[in-house]
Amino acid sequence: MASTPAEYIQHHLQNLTYGKLPEGYVRADGSVVDQAGWTIAQSGLEARDMGFMAVHLDTLGWSLFMGLVFILVFRMAAKGATAGIPGRLQNFVEMCVEFVEGVVKDTFHGRNALIAPLALTIFVWVFLMNSLKWIPVDYIPGLASLMGLPYFKIVPTADPNGTFGLSLGVFILILFYSFKVKGFGGFTKELAFTPFNHWSLVPFNLFLEILGLLTKPLSLALRLFGNMYAGEVVFILIALLPFYVQWTLNVPWAIFHILVIPLQAFIFMVLTVVYLSSAHEDHGHAELTP
Repeated sequence: MASTPAEYIQHHLQNLTYGKLPEGYVRADGSVVDQAGWTIAQSGLEARDMGFMAVHLDTLGWSLFMGLVFILVFRMAAKGATAGIPGRLQNFVEMCVEFVEGVVKDTFHGRNALIAPLALTIFVWVFLMNSLKWIPVDYIPGLASLMGLPYFKIVPTADPNGTFGLSLGVFILILFYSFKVKGFGGFTKELAFTPFNHWSLVPFNLFLEILGLLTKPLSLALRLFGNMYAGEVVFILIALLPFYVQWTLNVPWAIFHILVIPLQAFIFMVLTVVYLSSAHEDHGHAELTP
């Protein structure tokens, strides 16, 4: 897959990208595109030249697969639930549900039946996607190479496209409930007269509040991506070392991720609940200061 350490690192950090190349484009293998069309990128340069509309097939595929795993496991537990002595799967699912329910009760101060299921989905789904990091870095890319695929990243949360997709979904919910609970006028008034309740400071307030609103999805996405990406880079660097050194460093780093992986899922869930709780709070505003 690679002849030098630099090529090895670049290969393992490149996503399987599907996008459109223009007519006349010279590809990595020297061939020329006769007619503009969609194809899989053969190099990082091709992936970049495909532009914004290109799709990371590995990120999308593993995200959907882990989401399906979540649905099937919890559905299996629900169908097999018993009032008697619960099995291991039922115990595990009940622990997850009770844990998330406790977090929501302590953090969310509004009334919305969607928040607890949403928090549970986010926590388990992000945890499952993060947990793919425990698979040795060469296994899946090596298997993909045998299948003729040039690249294949396995951890969706180590791709900013994956984490920004999650955070944008949360951001849309923040805006939706902000307008629904506070009304258009109430929400715009909150933006315009917070933190300074004076008409002359409306531009300054709007700058601060809109900036703070936009940083919410950015902080959600970049925090998760940064932690997962950094961990993946370290695993790749360890894989470049001799075999007898790899186990000395790989095992402690993998054990460390036993804490990092659920912690990042927990942080993403808690921040989501906190942001949505803020969207449900309608404090109103005192009479404007003349």
